[in-house]
Amino acid sequence: MEDIEAIAVLQDPVRRRLYEYVAAQGREVGRNEAAEAAGVARTLAAHHLDKLTDAGLLESGSRRLTGRSGPGAGRPAKVYTRARVERSVSLPARDYRTAAELLAEAAEEAGLDAGLCAAARRRGEALRGSAAPCGDLEEAMELLAARGYEPHLEVEAEEAGRVVRMRNCPFHAVSERFPPLVCGMNLALLEGLLGAEGPVRARMDARPGECCVVLDASNVHDSSNVLDSSKNNSH
Repeated sequence: MEDIEAIAVLQDPVRRRLYEYVAAQGREVGRNEAAEAAGVARTLAAHHLDKLTDAGLLESGSRRLTGRSGPGAGRPAKVYTRARVERSVSLPARDYRTAAELLAEAAEEAGLDAGLCAAARRRGEALRGSAAPCGDLEEAMELLAARGYEPHLEVEAEEAGRVVRMRNCPFHAVSERFPPLVCGMNLALLEGLLGAEGPVRARMDARPGECCVVLDASNVHDSSNVLDSSKNNSH
């Protein structure tokens, strides 16, 4: 399905609510849960969820939602997650991805990593403007959401500290080909955006399927492993 046709599927308000709910969870969602969140009947939710799957916006599977197995565990239920495929539309057609990849390739070959990070940090500072540095993680989440990230709060079991992770990478397409370069740029951009003087800090902590940068409120970070950490990031 063409991107414009897939995006047009979201024109229906119920369908859009269902998609936004499933996308925001970062996990598999069953029909009953999605229906309750959207405020519609289960049968209607199932219809729209399957339409979203046919359009390539969601992926579906099945599992037992009871958590039990064996006799008496019940039949597997259909579940949905957001598809990893990117969709974009521009009229007339544009090819910014190719331009970005060419620029990234040239920067990597010329060893311009440090210069790119410096430029990204300045851009982050410019985007922040005269605003004060982020005062806490909640404020940082609002700022990131406005920039196209999908932040969510987690509790790190080892240190019982809160961190903000992001379920997406706005630079995903280019970072797949040039992870050290683009992930380092992303880190520097967020450092400038958050403000160096504030309590919220960005650091590298790559995890498959998510952005390579996480935020926390600690005061000390070791940024020497930016390139090594990002090499293992699969976004």
